[in-house]
Amino acid sequence: MIVAEGRSSEAALAGFEAVPHRAAVRAIALGSIRWYLRLSPAIGPLLARPKGVAAELHALLVAAAHQVEYSRNAPQATVHAAVDATRILKEDRATGLVNAVLRRFVRERETLLARVDEKLAGRTAHPAWYVKRLTEAFPPEVCASILDANNGHPPMVLRVDLSRGERARYLSELEAAGIAARSVEWLPSAVKLNEPIALAELPGFAEGRVSVQDSGAQLAAPLLDARPGMRVLDACAAPGGKTGHLLEHTSDLAELVAVDVDPQRVERIQENLRRLRRSARVVVADVRAPGSFWDGKPFDRILLDAPCSSTGVIRRHPDIKLLRRTDDIQALSSAQLEILRAAFGMLAPGGRLLYSTCSVLPDENQQVVDRFLALEPSARAVALPSGVLPREALEQRGAVPGEGQGAAQLLPGAAAGTDGFYYACVEKTTARI
Repeated sequence: MIVAEGRSSEAALAGFEAVPHRAAVRAIALGSIRWYLRLSPAIGPLLARPKGVAAELHALLVAAAHQVEYSRNAPQATVHAAVDATRILKEDRATGLVNAVLRRFVRERETLLARVDEKLAGRTAHPAWYVKRLTEAFPPEVCASILDANNGHPPMVLRVDLSRGERARYLSELEAAGIAARSVEWLPSAVKLNEPIALAELPGFAEGRVSVQDSGAQLAAPLLDARPGMRVLDACAAPGGKTGHLLEHTSDLAELVAVDVDPQRVERIQENLRRLRRSARVVVADVRAPGSFWDGKPFDRILLDAPCSSTGVIRRHPDIKLLRRTDDIQALSSAQLEILRAAFGMLAPGGRLLYSTCSVLPDENQQVVDRFLALEPSARAVALPSGVLPREALEQRGAVPGEGQGAAQLLPGAAAGTDGFYYACVEKTTARI
């Protein structure tokens, strides 16, 4: 199981892009990962030596258990298919084991799962460390809503390039193509599809008139509030979704510099810009080493979409449940503070920096900003631009509002309509000495 070895589900699924039943393969794989931490402990008691079972066979058992518990397939048909898959894996000697374990799971699953479900982490298929951090950070009802949302299926949201066409016109294009969609009323560029579709089927995608981007991520450009003639830095910019939106949102910027430390991910920025018919100065560099790319001329606006645990986008990437560890959070928060301080050093007096993560953990969000403000005498928190996050929309989306303090935490969930994002705005009051 590639994810169990520390690689992402996208890497695991990359080899299945051209197979006839790609959608089904993807659904089964992601569903099994989403519910792995509930299903694997239920399978464990049925194995005489759980640690002695090969990783591929264990993954097969979990995937079959997922189909038994969460699909409409006949359980016995799932068992037979799993036995056939065992032979495909060239594990013929294990067919008896797979058959026996899954037949027992079919018979005893209510009892097996009831034991797992006694704990919140097991019942919701989340790592215990993450549940503990959530319960410490949020009231019980909010914690429950986040865990529930993480196990849901995220909407496919589009960003329309409003400089190249009106949203209403694009909605008409979708309707003409037989694609059901509706506007996201509180965000002018956003369109939500009723059902996900392949990118190749999207009108205008190849020409760059529309992109796929969660509505929560689409808040970055208007919250940054860049103006024509300004010099802007997009720090930690890969894969370039926000870079493209900044260029669409604000015409006639003096310059936009997009920086990321990963050469392969920088290529993604360039690919996205080519599709969008946009240009920026794209640099492979570590923001913590400004001397490696910065010419010394301050930026008027800086967007810092900091590397984080991605715990706000678990519903899109359920492998985060298996890949992240509690020790990661301290390392990430330390790196975030370093990057924030380095980026702030490139900000012009009177300029503003927007700090963003796709995390719901205070350790990576408000606590990082608070530590930064305590260390930087020339920095002050400022209110997020008014009208971008109207109070009624915040309440409807289930956000934790904090605009008055220069920050807002959006939570994932059906009521929210966004993934989990954190935004905070700081301003440089004087030149650094």
